[in-house]
Amino acid sequence: MSNTALVTGSSSGIGRELATLLARDGYDLVLAARSEDKLVALAEALADEHGVAATVVVKDLATPEAPAEIRETLEERDIPIDVLVNNAGFGQYGQFTETDAQSELDMIQVNVTALTHLTKLFLPEMTDRGAGRVLNVASTAAFQPGPLMAVYYATKSYVLSFSEAIAEEVDGTGVTVTALCPGATETNFDERADMGDSKLFQRGTMDPETVAKAGYRGLQNGKRVVVPGWQNKLLSQVHRVVPRKTAARAAKRAQEREQ
Repeated sequence: MSNTALVTGSSSGIGRELATLLARDGYDLVLAARSEDKLVALAEALADEHGVAATVVVKDLATPEAPAEIRETLEERDIPIDVLVNNAGFGQYGQFTETDAQSELDMIQVNVTALTHLTKLFLPEMTDRGAGRVLNVASTAAFQPGPLMAVYYATKSYVLSFSEAIAEEVDGTGVTVTALCPGATETNFDERADMGDSKLFQRGTMDPETVAKAGYRGLQNGKRVVVPGWQNKLLSQVHRVVPRKTAARAAKRAQEREQ
């Protein structure tokens, strides 16, 4: 019986690349995202190329009921989950006093609440079996405050802290938890967050395939935190040597729009 991986936000970007890597190694897939057309096309392509089963679950994780509905769907189809990849997430750019409140509440729901809920739903059965892996996609944003993306940075700080904490809790059970912390990456993230012309994205990005490969290696090796790219690794350590106020100012400058 093949192992099965659930990948959220799998219709594009890092999620799509992670799903491809999992299929290449023989994992059956459950692909979850909002875009049915993209999911169906990806499921068919991966099934044809790698001979794996690929189930599509169309859900918007900004809806509070979505995680439980995903779990219910999989129970009805008798599909256990061996690998959980919480990749879905988005950001919003702008001064907190001016940004849209509902968008930020949706962001918290997707980036924090749904990720936590899905982990709550699937992690216990992994520990009961004594085997399983969880990959939570955080960000280099997790390591410092982020003016102009205050809520997004805060959500990713949560993801990193949460992942490291439960990784310690399940240590020795046969289950591992990994946090992937990429920097700016060539996905549609910057377009949705309205920050494509920010200095951060104008000064260079990593490609999603490279990021996914780094995260996948970390997942398979049971590494707790993965930061792809030497520049991102350096950035992730800045908070250790400079005051947080200084780090926040530096983050703000990096995210300001190019003039």
